[in-house]
Amino acid sequence: MTLDVRPLTEGRAFGARIGGLTLAQTQDPAIRAEINAVFEAKGVIVFEDVEPTAQMHIALGDVFGPLKDHPNKATPRVDQDAMPGVIDMECKPFEGTRLAIGGQELMQWLPWHFDHAYNNELNRAGVLRSIQVPPEDGLTGFVDGIELYEVLSPDLRDAIEGTNILYRMNVIMENFHFGAPDGYRVIAENAHAYPVMEAAADVPRAVHPSVWTRSTGEKVLHVSPWMAEGIEGNESPEGNALLQAVCAEIFEKAQALSYFHKWKPTDMLIWDNWRVLHAVSGHDPQYGRRMQRTTIKGDYGLGYFENGATNTNKIVERAY
Repeated sequence: MTLDVRPLTEGRAFGARIGGLTLAQTQDPAIRAEINAVFEAKGVIVFEDVEPTAQMHIALGDVFGPLKDHPNKATPRVDQDAMPGVIDMECKPFEGTRLAIGGQELMQWLPWHFDHAYNNELNRAGVLRSIQVPPEDGLTGFVDGIELYEVLSPDLRDAIEGTNILYRMNVIMENFHFGAPDGYRVIAENAHAYPVMEAAADVPRAVHPSVWTRSTGEKVLHVSPWMAEGIEGNESPEGNALLQAVCAEIFEKAQALSYFHKWKPTDMLIWDNWRVLHAVSGHDPQYGRRMQRTTIKGDYGLGYFENGATNTNKIVERAY
């Protein structure tokens, strides 16, 4: 390898760090191939000590594939003419969703999920960087679906494998229930959630397999507790109890398996949306947090809309 590649966490196979990548190197075909090989093998890459600019952000995303512009035109962009595909996610003090978890008040906490679960297509990846972070917390967490499959209780693994999970766009945090932690309580919803919900009201539910197998042979537990509505063909108390048990165990197992990234301005990070679940730790509501993201286009080809519905072009996607 010609790159400075190190483990994300010492002693763990999941994830990698690459140090000092330059803008010029993002254009080198050999280096691009090396980075993609690391990404395919590791699932998450933290790029450290990179140029903290939108130009570098776009160039880095381009290493992995074409960028997918955000279809919701109301989502803030970063100079869309000069830097297409970069969305701006800013949360000002006391303006985001506020929750209580275990007695602690948090803003911008998000549960484990994969992006675009409510769509029939899953984007390949996301590339994230920080613009403003609170002095404490505000971390982004990642957990490997391959590892989750391996550690899931055998009885639950046997019961959930072969099922498909129903998902719907639902950014009202009061509605989140599969796997919700103890003491979970919504204090205030984000005002921006309501127009998102209204725009997505007529979109059919999406369906994705709970377990899928990569071309390299590993099985992936790919259940998103957030946005999940039930098991296809088994929206019964028994089916809901099974999904709840799986989601609760995802939260439990993730405590030991997850990596939570503490952001620096010179960091950028990519994760495999077909393999990895991610979450946000939340932070003290008195502080703001601002992140920017590009989305890498792609699809694993296993999702579909319920009852044979087709994409109505009304899908409203939201990035976090």
